[in-house]
Formats: sequence, C-alpha cells, structure tokens
Amino acid sequence: MDREENAAPLEPLGRQDHQGSRETRRNPICVTQGSRPAATPRVPFPGPRTCKDLRDRGHFLSGWHTIYLPDCRPLTVLCDMDTDGGGWTVFQRRMDGSVDFYRDWAAYKQGFGSQLGEFWLGNDNIHALTARGTSELRVDLVDFEDNHQFATYRSFQMAGEAEKYRLVLGAFVEGSAGDSLTYHNNHSFSTKDQDNDQAAENCAVQYQGAWWYFTCHLSNLNGRYLRGAHDSFANGMNWNSGKGYHYSYRVSEMKLRPA
Repeated sequence: MDREENAAPLEPLGRQDHQGSRETRRNPICVTQGSRPAATPRVPFPGPRTCKDLRDRGHFLSGWHTIYLPDCRPLTVLCDMDTDGGGWTVFQRRMDGSVDFYRDWAAYKQGFGSQLGEFWLGNDNIHALTARGTSELRVDLVDFEDNHQFATYRSFQMAGEAEKYRLVLGAFVEGSAGDSLTYHNNHSFSTKDQDNDQAAENCAVQYQGAWWYFTCHLSNLNGRYLRGAHDSFANGMNWNSGKGYHYSYRVSEMKLRPA
C-alpha cells in the first residue's frame, strides 16, 4: 500500500500522547464518565475512532494517523487505506525480521516495534479497539516468491487482560490462505512467561512465539522469522493451511475494520 512519509521510530509502539492533539484541545469535554464534573454536559467527541472513520472523512493515503480510543485517549496507528476498500487498522506487521517477537507478557500487553518496520500494537490497545461494536479481521501474507495470500473473518475481538486476552473470532469468510485461525477461537493468549494454553508444555516456548495457542497451533504469525522453507517444525511465521508448518512467510499483516 502507498504510505505517507510521516513515520518515525517508536518504543514502545502505540504509546499514547497524553498531551493530546489539536483536535483534542479543541474539544476539552472529552472525558470519561467517572471523571467529568457533574455540571459538565456530555457531548459526542468528533475525533476519528478508527481508520475507517478517517477514510470516510476523506483521508485516502495509507500511513500513520491518530485515532481515539473509547475513553478518548489518542493512539497512533497504521491505517491501510488501499486493501479491499481501505479503512483497516493494522495491529501486527512483519516484513524483514528486524524486530524480535519472542517477547514476554508485559511487552505484548503494551506493544512494541517501530513505525518504520515491524510492530505489535499492544494487547490492551487491540482490546480497546475491539471492545465495542463488531470488527472484521483480515490477515495478509506474502511469501518469498512474492505470492500473496489472505484470509478474512466475519468478526474479531480480543478480550481484556482479566480474561488473558482471549480470542473471540467469527466465521471464516474467504481467502486463498485458508482458515488457520478458527482452531484458536476462544483460547487465551500465551507468551514465554505466561502459559495459558491447554498443552502439557508452554506452546509459546516450544514454538518460540506468542499467540492464542490451544494444543498447540495451526498458525503462529508471531513465531521466528525463518525466511521461507525451514527444517524445524512449526516455529516460524506459519499459517498451516497456506504453506504448512515448514514455511515461514516474508510478510504478514493482521488488520481490523468496523464491520
């Protein structure tokens, strides 16, 4: 997708700007229900809530933009305005192996990476983006021969930390990559330091990633960046229904959009 040249490194990625943007300052009554003064009327906040909001307002270039979470906090996100009608908020991107995705619970909770390359937006942020309404999910994959595959799902939600960021997934819709995520539906997120799967061993350690493992996986897009075919079993950026357990993709993007 064509991207605006407004990217800069962030660590951690997805960090909220608590100073607020010009749009926030123009609308100072954007406060949470519990903190607003009793005499202050509650007014709708006009800031964009999603990348789809931005596209609907005439922003047609893919790139990094500020949107506002349900509690009005600003969040910097990558918007894909090109794929399948645009308006997608990208929450995972891998493209060159420059960022280590074998990280702990705290890192995945907060988010990590760089606007210039690979990142995970953060489980708390993903939960906030999907907590209200219905979001559809799209997974885009590119192999080392530049073949493109995708998979789409009718709905996608990540529960909060109290539920271990459980995956709530709707029906598989279509896609040349096939369905390698339904198996993980209704299962908790696991990392190398927090084992929430149903296997005897920690799947995150065994397959060197972080995911909604069951016993263990059909997909592992946060696994090791292994650059194509590999002899090791299922520890790469694998999507089993696409290219199996012994092939690690060059590019993966996971993105959501209001349905």
